[in-house]
Amino acid sequence: MKGRVHSTESFGTVDGPGIRFVAFLQGCPMRCKYCHNPDTWEPCGGTEMTVEELLSEYERCREFYKDGGITVTGGEPLMQTEFVTELFEAAKARGIHTCLDTSGVVFDPDDTERFERLAACTDLVLLDIKHIDSVLHRELTGHDNSRILEFARFLDRNAVPMWIRHVVVPDITTDERYLYRLGRFIGELKSVKALDVLPYHVMGAAKYKALGIPYPLEGVPAAEKEVAERAKKFILQGIKDQRTGK
Repeated sequence: MKGRVHSTESFGTVDGPGIRFVAFLQGCPMRCKYCHNPDTWEPCGGTEMTVEELLSEYERCREFYKDGGITVTGGEPLMQTEFVTELFEAAKARGIHTCLDTSGVVFDPDDTERFERLAACTDLVLLDIKHIDSVLHRELTGHDNSRILEFARFLDRNAVPMWIRHVVVPDITTDERYLYRLGRFIGELKSVKALDVLPYHVMGAAKYKALGIPYPLEGVPAAEKEVAERAKKFILQGIKDQRTGK
């Protein structure tokens, strides 16, 4: 089996625990207004690679990945679920830690068999929840969040460890009511091991210009660290109240 790979990174440090080999897969159905990888959107782009070719790249630097492993991101890697599953099964056979960075938007709750196979060989999922409100999620990404939340519940039922990620964009994802609701939802999940609240940045704007695409958040400033820290407090309060029954 071959997958379409946008690019690889040999020494990723923000894509899961430790130092990691990161494969960016091609294709994404969402159009997040703050996406910093618009060059990964088209599913027919990138370079075709086999599982063995990716693992060969990993093996060249394996000595540096003692506390890390392989992370597959995108784009949206679940657009190539079968390829990711084959890669992760082969990686696990070699004792490699596997991590999936996804929005979960293509999860199908009526067709869970192929996702169960993937869950069985996935050590960690970095799950991006863009917005807890379905209508506002659609405004932000072009899709509602129903399948994303169902995917989180699916991972929880299958005891797959999760790190939840949430990007804080000034005046778009900073409303404390929704942050608290997000926390209440996260508080329902027993498999969540960490929460990353990330400040929005504008580093992706240059890619839009190079591709001749209007940047959706033109004029929106980057989020200060303090804004992200404040947002995290509301999320954590929601988690606490959910878990203590308040």
